[in-house]
Amino acid sequence: MHNLKNTRLGRARPALALAGGIAVLIAVAGILYRSHATADLRTLAADAAIPTVAVITPEVAADAGTLVLPGSLEPLNSAAIYAQTGGYIHSWSVDIGDTVTKGQVLAVLDAPELEQQIAQARADYATAQADEKLAESTEKRVVGLKDSGAVSKQAYDEAMSNADAKTAVANAAEAAVKRLEALEEFTRLTAPFDGTVTGRSAQVGDLVVSGLASARPLFTISDSKTMRIYVRVPQSFAPQIKAGITADLLLPEYPGKTFTASVTRTAGAVDNTSGSVLVELQADNKEGALLPGSYAQVKFALKKDTPSVRIPGSALLFRGDTPALVVLGDDNTVTIKPVTIGRDEGRTVEISAGLANGDRIVDTPPDAIRTGDKVKVQETAAAPAAGPAPAPVKN
Repeated sequence: MHNLKNTRLGRARPALALAGGIAVLIAVAGILYRSHATADLRTLAADAAIPTVAVITPEVAADAGTLVLPGSLEPLNSAAIYAQTGGYIHSWSVDIGDTVTKGQVLAVLDAPELEQQIAQARADYATAQADEKLAESTEKRVVGLKDSGAVSKQAYDEAMSNADAKTAVANAAEAAVKRLEALEEFTRLTAPFDGTVTGRSAQVGDLVVSGLASARPLFTISDSKTMRIYVRVPQSFAPQIKAGITADLLLPEYPGKTFTASVTRTAGAVDNTSGSVLVELQADNKEGALLPGSYAQVKFALKKDTPSVRIPGSALLFRGDTPALVVLGDDNTVTIKPVTIGRDEGRTVEISAGLANGDRIVDTPPDAIRTGDKVKVQETAAAPAAGPAPAPVKN
C-alpha cells in the first residue's frame, strides 16, 4: 500500500512541474505584453502631445509704395443754429438743400413774454431817468447854497450821494433795456456764413426754450465748397505725411473715379490709444460731388526702402503688450519672435520689423506654445479636380 502511494506521487511530480512551468511562462508573457502595451501608450501619448499646426509664408504686398487709410469727410465750416431766446416759431423760410448767404433770415420767432419784459424795462428806465434828473437838479441847488451856508454839510453830502445813486440806477435800467433788445434781435435766426442747409427741425408753432442742454438745433448750415478729410496715420508712416503732399480719394459711390486732396496739417502728436497721428486733408468740392459725412479711402503714395510684408491677423501671438510670431525651424522646432506692426488692416497685418526672408510662420498658434517646442506640420489637402460643368436645365 505504501509502495503504491509512492508510485503515484512519483508519477504526479513531472505533471506538477510542467504545470508550474506553464504558469510561469504565462505570467512572464503577460508581464511582457503589459510592458509593451504601456510603452506603446506612452509613445502614443507623447505623439499626441505634439500639436499639429498650419504653416504660412508671409506675403509681399504688391502695393508696397502706397498707404491706404479710411477717412471721414466733413465740410470746411458747419454750424448748428439754436435759438438764443424762448418763444414760438412764427415762420421759417429755408429748407434742407437750400443755398443761403450770410445774414439771410432762416426763421422768425414770436416771443410775447419778451415783448412784455422789454416794455417793462423801458418804463423802469424812464422812471430812473426822471429820478436822475430830479437828483441832479437838487444837487445843483445844494451846491449853490453851500457857499452861503444855507445848507449843512450833511445835507450837501446826502444830495451828492443821492445824485450818484440815481445815475447808477438809470444806467442799470438802460443796460437791462439793451439786453432785452439784443435778445429780441435773436427772434430772427440768420445764417452765419454762406452755405447749404443740411438740417432743419423748425416747425411753425413749435415752442422753443433756450438754454437747455437737450435742445436740438433748429437748422444746420454747412459750407461744403471745400471738404476736410480726417485720417489717422500709423506712427511708423507719420514722418512721411507732411503738409503739402497730395493723396487720392476713393469713394464707393464713384467706382473707378479718384478725387485729389492735399494735406493741410497734422496733429504733430501720437495718440496713446490708437498709436496714430491725426492728419487733415482738404479737397475742392465746388461741383458738390463730395457729401459731408461720407466715408472715403485715402491713398498716399509713399517711398519705402523695404517692401511691405503682410500676414493674417490670426498668426499674431500676444505675450503681454508685445506682438510676436511663431517661426518654424527646419527640425519642426518653433521660435517665438517679437515683431513690430506697421499697420493693422483688419484681416491682415503689415509687419515692419522682426521677420526674415524665408521665415515659415505658424498660423493660429496655441496659447501655451513656447520657444523650443516641437510641432507637427499640417498637411495641405490637394484641391479636388474640377469636374465637368453641369448640363443646363431645360425648362
